[in-house]
Amino acid sequence: MRNFVSLIFLLLFICIQNTNAQYQFRTVKKIDCTEVKSQDRTGTCWSFATASFIESELMRMGSGPLDLSEMFVVRNIYMNKAQNYVLRQGKANFSQGSLSHDLIRIADQFGVVPESVYSGKHSAEAKHNHSEMEAGLKGFLDGVIKGKSISDKWPVAMSRILDVYLGEAPSTFNVNGKEFNPKSYANELGFNAENYVSLSSFTHHPFYDSFILEIPDNYSNGSFYNLPISELMEVIDHAIDKGYSIAWDGDVSEKGFSAKDGIAVLPSDVSRENLFQMPGPELKVTQENRQRNFESYSTTDDHLMHLMGTAEDLKGNQYYMIKNSWGEISEYKGFLYMSKRYAQMKTVAIMLHKEAIPDNIRKKLKL
Repeated sequence: MRNFVSLIFLLLFICIQNTNAQYQFRTVKKIDCTEVKSQDRTGTCWSFATASFIESELMRMGSGPLDLSEMFVVRNIYMNKAQNYVLRQGKANFSQGSLSHDLIRIADQFGVVPESVYSGKHSAEAKHNHSEMEAGLKGFLDGVIKGKSISDKWPVAMSRILDVYLGEAPSTFNVNGKEFNPKSYANELGFNAENYVSLSSFTHHPFYDSFILEIPDNYSNGSFYNLPISELMEVIDHAIDKGYSIAWDGDVSEKGFSAKDGIAVLPSDVSRENLFQMPGPELKVTQENRQRNFESYSTTDDHLMHLMGTAEDLKGNQYYMIKNSWGEISEYKGFLYMSKRYAQMKTVAIMLHKEAIPDNIRKKLKL
């Protein structure tokens, strides 16, 4: 009998230990954000992530939840990229990808519109798919460039192609009985592009200076302030603690990243069978191995998402709460938990409100 009771206690202990080892998360801090959306078959994660970030910013500043059109900005980016591509005689990147600062720049230049005004789809049931459109646009531009001289007609033709695939962009629209154009609507919302800065952390440029980040999607040559990785992580933690969310740019092509499981970790053993079932040891991250990963293409600019909270698992390991743009997948309905180690290694850049940066770091950056 005594042995039987001992066996029962042993089994209970094992069960409790296994339960405690499972991925279960406790929210530490969560920033208000809008519903998860899907970019579908497009490379426009940058617009979805940054639009979500701006929607949270507007909520933080007192506006109710808003649904901004990602595709209005995307359309303007295609036109902007086309001009860059033609002027550089085809020796530039023309693709679906861009970065957070591009949405900020375009919103400042052209304004924003609600999703209800411009969805970039021809019906409510349709899904975004830019594959054919991108191929057609690039083919058209390559044909333009091959000409001996270039007329002023190609921008109009480019715009017409975008009209066919995305719909005509609105010049004016009504919201709550008031008429706006895209610029006046952005002003009404209190959007100010000067409030937002981009940060990164790489040693091939001096720290505390700005530099042009050498990644393919930085077609507009946007500048990033360079910080040691310890201070970049300090910025992220400080921002979330103070109620500011972050537009996150990084690498998701890792064996430790699983959107369908809602987990991103940096395991010391990537072959571990229960990688997405329970926490385990993670790699130590240094400035040096971050740099090696970037320069060897092990860390690439794959995806942008919206970082909007912090959490911890039952073992006390720290995570960031991330809103993705691949629809309501996983048990977390389109959100995922990224370990702090993963973020340390695989963050390429972030964008946030400059007031979210700790004062001591802002002084170093002269912001």
